[in-house]
Amino acid sequence: MKKLWSPSKDLKDKSNLFRFEKFVSKSFKINFNRNYKKILTWSIKSSPDFWDAIWDFCKVNGIKGNKKIIKSKIFYKNSFLPNYKLNFAENLLSKNDNSKAITFISENGFKKIKTWKNLNEDTSKIIQLFKKLKIKSGDRVAGYMPNTIENVEGYLATSAIGAIWSSCSPDFGVSGVIERFSQIKPKVLLFTDRYYYNGKEINIIERIPELLKKVKSIKHVIVCNYPGKKYLKNNLDSKKLNLLKWEEINKFLVEKIKYQKFNFNHELAILYSSGTTGKPKCICHGSGGTLIQHLKEHQLHCNIKENDNIFYFTTCGWMMWNWLISALASKASIVLFDGFPMYKKKDLLFRLTKNEKITLLGVSAKLIDNFKKEKISIIKKYKLESLKTICSTGSPLSKEGFQYIYKHIKKDVHLSSISGGTDIISCFVLGNVYEPVIAGEIQNKGLGMDVLVLNKNGVSITRDKGELICNNSFPSMPLKFWNDKSDIKYNKAYFQTFQNLWHHGDYAEITKNGGFIIYGRSDATLNPGGVRLGTSEIYSVIDKFDEIKESIVIGQQWDNDVRIILFVVLNPKHVLNEVLLQKIKIQIRKNASPRHVPSKIIVVDDIPRTKNGKIVELAVKNIVEGNEIKNKEALANPQVLEQYKNLKELNY
Repeated sequence: MKKLWSPSKDLKDKSNLFRFEKFVSKSFKINFNRNYKKILTWSIKSSPDFWDAIWDFCKVNGIKGNKKIIKSKIFYKNSFLPNYKLNFAENLLSKNDNSKAITFISENGFKKIKTWKNLNEDTSKIIQLFKKLKIKSGDRVAGYMPNTIENVEGYLATSAIGAIWSSCSPDFGVSGVIERFSQIKPKVLLFTDRYYYNGKEINIIERIPELLKKVKSIKHVIVCNYPGKKYLKNNLDSKKLNLLKWEEINKFLVEKIKYQKFNFNHELAILYSSGTTGKPKCICHGSGGTLIQHLKEHQLHCNIKENDNIFYFTTCGWMMWNWLISALASKASIVLFDGFPMYKKKDLLFRLTKNEKITLLGVSAKLIDNFKKEKISIIKKYKLESLKTICSTGSPLSKEGFQYIYKHIKKDVHLSSISGGTDIISCFVLGNVYEPVIAGEIQNKGLGMDVLVLNKNGVSITRDKGELICNNSFPSMPLKFWNDKSDIKYNKAYFQTFQNLWHHGDYAEITKNGGFIIYGRSDATLNPGGVRLGTSEIYSVIDKFDEIKESIVIGQQWDNDVRIILFVVLNPKHVLNEVLLQKIKIQIRKNASPRHVPSKIIVVDDIPRTKNGKIVELAVKNIVEGNEIKNKEALANPQVLEQYKNLKELNY
């Protein structure tokens, strides 16, 4: 057990978690003594009281009801705070002064700041435009935009009137967007004319005619120019296509927003599953559950406070975008970045962190791995005095990733590895400021979340690998899947493996410290000789090889068993010769186990990944075994799958 960081007494005493502890102690006459496990136990055993306490502690702007829960024998039918009412946008527009609310920064250095007053004014104008376009509560509004301020304003205005927001980032191709938006039938589409990535301009305004042809529900398209640029010239017929320019909102005078209070479980947003195993599922989340879960995670787990500067490297097609925007409800300022995170300067995001005085920096585990591979070390270059927290998510963060942060980025920082998903628009396991950070471990389960690991017989286990489940209901469960009569898809997604327990599909272990290690997705685990092995154990070994840029590992059905196949992308000037082959096998045998040693190691040019950068083992496994890939549009680089087809090395 290697402790990398421990909280100071001063940090604990001034933390939101300690304030919450005192708040609960006073109300419920319980003494927690700065013991996270005691607070956690109470939050699970007294779940309805806990969520009601979050409402009060975080000062949710709304109307309290007289019931904390409507209980049901069906897991996802338990309804929290059922007759409480609120308006999501009203809670996010938590200030109305001239301090900064949002900062936008493009990879090319263009910067734009929006104050809280500006944000309120623009949201007011967009609400008026939506009402003029006859958008009402329950209608869908779709965004197909980069990570810009206008996208946030569209989200706020949509939720303010009780309509339902859904977004795809512009790196989704037309067919991928059509596949998603055609299922939910939006009336309005917010659109940006182009975006930039690694210096390349990508024109997307030319995609509008095909989108409108295939998604016939769209009646109006509101088009933005990319920040800092003039509108792209185009030959589109604005009248025929019902195109409006964003500047149309300036025809409206600023009015004080009259917020209607909606039920706690009123629909807020539709997010999409990755779609790597079939048609993307449309996951509908509620406003109250999303808000209260994010407030809990931001304030109690991440210690976010008023006037903090929060940054997450994300596109608006990933749930971490929604998570980032909700930080406004804690009166924090948010920073949006659009583009390639290493454009012209490999330490670009750390420069941004320094210049914008970021207090919470959020990145994917894969990006941390890239920083490590690029040997980026900024611990002496930038002081990063404002930085309190680094969050990592998207895939498991290795021990080496943890150690890299403290050795090369900042020593005195709370590294909070977090894991959850689009399915719950939040986290099951994450960090806290009462306990130390241990290399390779997520600190603990989230407050109010009874997360366990079960073996194949459904028995709860620790210090052994199994299936991550949640044993109790929680407010941010999906309200429903869109177009899912009788909740058939919903049940199949989470409750097929263990009856009436949320099965998340992660292969995990609870450590002796009560922390969590995620070994990868359950459907990607390897089963040679019937023994389940996590892919992350192989990746953590391969990551140490300077010769190897990236890797992906699968289990191939072979001779009535499963054999492990490792694909590697080599760094320039390296070859996979016999010396390197043996070196790889020896290190895997030594640091993982003899069972983890691959039967075949094969060089490829690239690795398939989702739009969010996650590698897709299942797609490679299917292509290797000759199965159909159902939804290539879910991939950022589907063309690379061709090189995994009909490989001679896999025929013997």
